[in-house]
Order: sequence, then C-alpha cells, then structure tokens
Amino acid sequence: MTSLRLTTALLSLTLTAAGPALADGAAGPYLAGRVASINSDYRAAADYFTRALVADPANDGIMASALLAEVGAGDFDKARAIAAALEQAGQKNGLADLVTLVGLARDGKFPEALEALDKGRSAGPLVDGLFRAWSLVGAGRMAEAGKAFDAVAKQKGLGTFAAYQKALALASVGDFGGADAILSGKDAESMRASRRSLLAHAEILSQLERDKDALALLDEAAGPAPDDQALADLRKRLAAGETVPFTLIRSPADGLAEVFLAVGSVLADASNGNGQDRGPPLDVLMFARAATYLRPDLSEAQLILAANLESQKQHDLAIAVYNQIDPAGPDHLAAELGRADALVAAGQIDAATAVLQDLAKAEPKRADVWASLGDIERRNQRFAEAAQAYTKALDLIGTPTANQWVLFYARGICFERLKQWDKAEPDFRKALALSPDQPAVLNYLGYSFLERKTNLDEAMVMIEKAAKAEPDDGAIADSLGWALYRMGKFPEAEAQMEKAIALMPNDPVVNDHLGDVYWMVGRKQEARFEWKRALSFKPDSEEDAKRIRRKLEVGLDAVLKGEGAPATAANTNDNG
Repeated sequence: MTSLRLTTALLSLTLTAAGPALADGAAGPYLAGRVASINSDYRAAADYFTRALVADPANDGIMASALLAEVGAGDFDKARAIAAALEQAGQKNGLADLVTLVGLARDGKFPEALEALDKGRSAGPLVDGLFRAWSLVGAGRMAEAGKAFDAVAKQKGLGTFAAYQKALALASVGDFGGADAILSGKDAESMRASRRSLLAHAEILSQLERDKDALALLDEAAGPAPDDQALADLRKRLAAGETVPFTLIRSPADGLAEVFLAVGSVLADASNGNGQDRGPPLDVLMFARAATYLRPDLSEAQLILAANLESQKQHDLAIAVYNQIDPAGPDHLAAELGRADALVAAGQIDAATAVLQDLAKAEPKRADVWASLGDIERRNQRFAEAAQAYTKALDLIGTPTANQWVLFYARGICFERLKQWDKAEPDFRKALALSPDQPAVLNYLGYSFLERKTNLDEAMVMIEKAAKAEPDDGAIADSLGWALYRMGKFPEAEAQMEKAIALMPNDPVVNDHLGDVYWMVGRKQEARFEWKRALSFKPDSEEDAKRIRRKLEVGLDAVLKGEGAPATAANTNDNG
C-alpha cells in the first residue's frame, strides 16, 4: 500500500485570490473565515462562513469554503447539508461528493450510493472501486461485490489491499472459509502487517473452530505476551477456549470505514517521511473524518485524526478527539498520552500533568507513561519529581537500549538543576555511552564542565564535536562562543557569538553573552546595546536580569571585580 497516493485536487477546495462575489454584509465574515482557514482554525472558519451564508445564502463560493471548514471541525452532518445545497446549485465539488457518498453509507442507503457513483460522484480515485464493492455488499449483491473487489485488485499497487478488503467482506457475511483462504494465501505475510489484519484473521480462525491456529498466528506475529492491548486481550480469550465472534467488521459501513482508515493511515505515514511522496495534511484529515463518521468507535482512525489536527496546531480539536476514545478500549493509553501532549501544546500544563499523574497511577508498570510524566515535570521545573519519574521509567526498562539515551540525559539535567552533580555526571556519561554522538548531551556535559572549571580540555572537545554535528544550532554555537570567552580567547569568541546571535537573535542569554564578548574586545557601546536587548527579552531569572542591569550601570569590568573574577576568565551565572 506504500505506493498509494491521493490526487489532492479532488479534495482541495479552490479559493481564488479574489474570492466569490459577495452580497452586502457577507464580506467581513467571509474574509475572516478565509484567514481562519489559512491558519487551519476550522471551528472559527466554520463560524465565520456560517455568518457569511446568513448574509448571502445562495453563494456557492462561501458554501464551498464552509464545507471544508465543517468537515475539518468534525461536523459531518452540517457538511452534508452544505453538500446538498451545492448540488442544488448545480456546483460540482470533490469534497461534496465525498461527504454525500459517506452520508449515504452512514444511513445504509447503498443502492443510492451505487446510483450516485454511476452518475459520476467520486470519493477519490483510490477509494471509488472499493466504495462500489462495499456498497454492493450493502445492497445484498455479493456476487457482484466479489467481482468489484477483484477488479480493484488488478490495479497497480492495490492487489493485496483489495484482496484483504474482499476477505473482510466475506467474513462480514459469514463466509469465514473464503476469508481465511484469502488471508492464508500467497500474500498472507503482507496481509498480517497490521494489528487490525491480525485481529481479523484470528477472529475468523476462531469462528472456524481453529483457536489453536489463531493463537499460533498471534504468537508468531507479536509473541506470547504482546504489548498491544487489543492483541493481548484477544489472545487471552482464545487461550481460555472462547469462540471469539467476528467483530472487526460489523456492517458494510464498517467496511468502508476500514478503507478510509487504511488509506488515511498510509497517507499519514507518508506525510511523516522524508520522501517526495507525501500525503497532504488535508487529505489525511478528510479520510480520517470520513472513517470516524462511518464508525465513531474506530479508535485507530481517531488517533490518526487527532495526530493530524495536532500537526496543524489545532490542539483543542485534537483534545476533543482524544476525549472521544473509549476509556475501556485498547487505545486508551495511547489516547491519554496524546491528550497530554496536546494539552502541553495548548499551554494547559497543569491539566497535562494531571492526565499523566492519573495515568501513572492506573498504569504503574508502563515505562513510557513515567517517561512522559518526567518530561512534563521537567518542563514545569519540578526537577525532583521529574528525576523520580525518570528513575521509575528506567527501573521498568531494565537493560537500556541505544534509543533510551534520552532518559539518562533528561534525568541528568534534573540532577544538574538540583545541584546534585555526583548524580548528574554519571547520567550524562551513560547517555553518551548508549549513543556517543548526541550533540545535545555533548553540549550540555561540556558546558557543565566549563561552568565547574573541570575537565576543560574534554569540555572543549565535546562542544566542538557538538558544533560540528549541528552547525546551525544556536544554543550549541552560543556554548562554543562562551567556552572561548571563558578561556580568554575573546577575538575567537566574538566571531562565534556573532554566529550564535544570527541563529538565535531574540534569546536573552545569547544577547547577554554577546554583550560580554563585545565589552572584552573594546566594542563597549555595542555591548550595552546587546545587554539592553537581553533585558527586553526577559531573562529567565531576576538574578540574571539584576546582573545585566548592573553591567549597564557600571560596566562589565566593575561587575567582575566585585565578583572577585579576573576579566580574562569571567565567572558568571549565565547558562550557555
């Protein structure tokens, strides 16, 4: 399925620079809606376009804009009404086609869906063939449906996908033998690549009174103790001798939801990659919305939808989707972790902390939960609590892998902030032992050595290595410049700090450091300018701000003398 790609033009709505001709009273809300749409603020856009339609109810340009906003905001019922209005106005619109077809399937009107497809409506070039096949299932025309699935299977890149959909359709009408024949056939391995395909085949085998084969299937794919809660729950039921019903697909509408989930998932994966074949965020959003409208309890689609909304910075909408995921379902843990991240992004730090604290109580043996709690406690500068959470995560992990360097690094930061260097340094070194070339660790440990005036040669090697790995990282450039400054190499520090300020022009620490460097090379007027800029960017602590104000009053030399430090080896409390 990796070769699937959606034609963006089908779902995107063309908003011309000039926009539609507007009646009196519609221009203001329409333009506000346009701005909200550009920012992916679907709720606001839907509200503004609704106001514009009140003033200009027959304007198909406003309708088209409102249609996209309502789908994005998750109100498919309103979107269906707008799509019907566009049809009455004689306007062809790709998204309206999708909304109309999905609405017919949601209502169980499959003969009408087939008629709409025959008249040229399209749910998307990747979907139309399977939409027809599932609609034939819904219309009770199984023989024709089988031929329709087979026709899609002949299309390049869709063979395995269409065959899998056919197997689901057969199982949904009780033909478990036919379904198993497909799932156990020549493409069996690729059909077992996802959780849902494993669940489907295991349920089908159980219906064929082959629980032992179902257990063997699950064990081969996920082991006898799978981490995935849905697979673990199913395995437990099979091991207990229960004949498990086939529930993955309960209706043709569920089958279509499965199609939209699969295509949306592939597009979402592609959009997260580095290749050129990327699924546009809007396409992922539309397919995920369609899947959840057809099957509101499809948690996998909800997770994709929420992640997509987060990628568009629509955190409140994402939180609303996470809240809809069944607390008793197998994806509750993933939903709560996602909700916590969305709350953090929305600035609701206390709410996110509460979510993770509750989750840690409910799932005390999940290392990922404790790690996430540690991250948010660290953001709140509750370093003791964060270190404790990271310790619990590491204890649960046991023997760490290379990918878990970040936990030692994060805990090391906490210990360093708590002034427990005897614990911090071993964590930083452990992080480097697991992943030797991590620039963040090299920079933090190297800078810490400089501040403590120990291991200076090693510190320079670390920071220079970090700077070589990340030449455009402003924080690392600042560290290197500050290291040169602390060693009295002021001309070299000047060039490096000017590079740092170009990368991070609005950072109070970098501006403060550049001011100190300028002072040491005789550029005192420019030094004062940088210190004033540092103050305008609000230093992290009042102690830092007070010191900068003192430098503006009496100069750096006097400040250093008062601190008992020679000018050639400045000893400040600033962080690099």
